[in-house]
Amino acid sequence: MKLCRYGEFGAERPAIFDEQGALRDLSGYVSDITPAHLSASELEKLSKIRLSELPLVPGNPRIGAPVSGISKFIAIGLNYRDHAEEAGMAIPTEPIIFMKSTTSIGGPNDDIVVPPHSTKLDWELELGVVIGKKAQYISEEEALDYVAGYCVVNDVSERSFQLQSSQWDKGKGCDTFGPIGPWLVTKDEVPDPQNLNMWLDVNGERRQGGNSRTMIFTVKELVAYCSRYMTLLPGDVITTGTPPGVGMGMKPEPTYLNKGDVVTLWIEGLGTQKQLIVERQV
Repeated sequence: MKLCRYGEFGAERPAIFDEQGALRDLSGYVSDITPAHLSASELEKLSKIRLSELPLVPGNPRIGAPVSGISKFIAIGLNYRDHAEEAGMAIPTEPIIFMKSTTSIGGPNDDIVVPPHSTKLDWELELGVVIGKKAQYISEEEALDYVAGYCVVNDVSERSFQLQSSQWDKGKGCDTFGPIGPWLVTKDEVPDPQNLNMWLDVNGERRQGGNSRTMIFTVKELVAYCSRYMTLLPGDVITTGTPPGVGMGMKPEPTYLNKGDVVTLWIEGLGTQKQLIVERQV
């Protein structure tokens, strides 16, 4: 299933994409796509709905993040060897965890707002993992049993903020720095999360291209690892690192985003995002 939410920010309605790619309203069955709807039993109920009987959503509405009430937005740094090399950083021997603020979360096509004093706004295409049930101290072998599905994430980063200290969070958690979606694709439609092609363009020029097979730490390793240090709850999102091609690593010199730039990103089977870079309106 491809679950999503549509409508104005803070007032999104639940929806599902049918086999023809049409958006259909789920409000007759659930009031929203919440963490409570991500358990295996609840997803099974939704999977049995006859999509042809659901009302079509008219027009071209805004698409929001595919899950409401996300309690934690967990990010993994330097999880692709060639990205670590382009950043001039050591290859990690265990996952690097940092947090993106939940207030950074937005829809897949929402504008990215340049913060005041920003000078090095960057892009990061990433595979997002959505947790489906509470996980504590779980093994790698069982880790995927705790996953509800997958999504596209742009881990937008302000490098001048990020690298002011050893703590990355303030360069990762600004408003609009966490576009998620367009869909939560349930894991039955993603048999192998370690074999997904992906790319990112800036103004129509290819900047990133890769495949999740080149992750240093796999999805199951990351889910198990995070569960050792914090309780993972339904709806939590783990974004799993980016392939090479970020602005910070471009040669002969770094290239960053500016007002008016358009970022487009795609992961196989998980859909496309497209964001316009805009200035903050005071």
